[in-house]
Amino acid sequence: MFGLDKRDTLFIVWAFAVQIILIIHFAVRKRFFESYTIKFGWIVYALSIPAVAISIILLLGGKSWSFWLGGFLFLIYAAFGYYVDYVKQIPWREPVDLSIMFPYVTLYLSMVMFYWWPLALISRPLWFVYAALFIISTILNIISH
Repeated sequence: MFGLDKRDTLFIVWAFAVQIILIIHFAVRKRFFESYTIKFGWIVYALSIPAVAISIILLLGGKSWSFWLGGFLFLIYAAFGYYVDYVKQIPWREPVDLSIMFPYVTLYLSMVMFYWWPLALISRPLWFVYAALFIISTILNIISH
């Protein structure tokens, strides 16, 4: 891909895949809450497993910490989200439970940021495209609650 090494390409493909999956998830979450979100929403959390595998590849391949941290943050976010949403089944979004919302949103945003920010080290145009996708994702996320 554009003369990049395999690890850079892996990072780019995975970062964009995660963002596109999030966009699709947020786009259908509210409308298909019973048929999709409750039954299959956990799959978004399960994506942390390949995310960690990719982070390990990047770490062992000598990439800077900014490239591999996102996958480990994804795992922490997913573990917390899965525990709250599926194990404990806490309805924290409505009404909003700030003791859950703050760590959940912080973990989510930190995970996403470490897929977005390192793109600037590879390609500024890709960074801008990801920024546009992040804005779309954020809008869909907000209106899907």
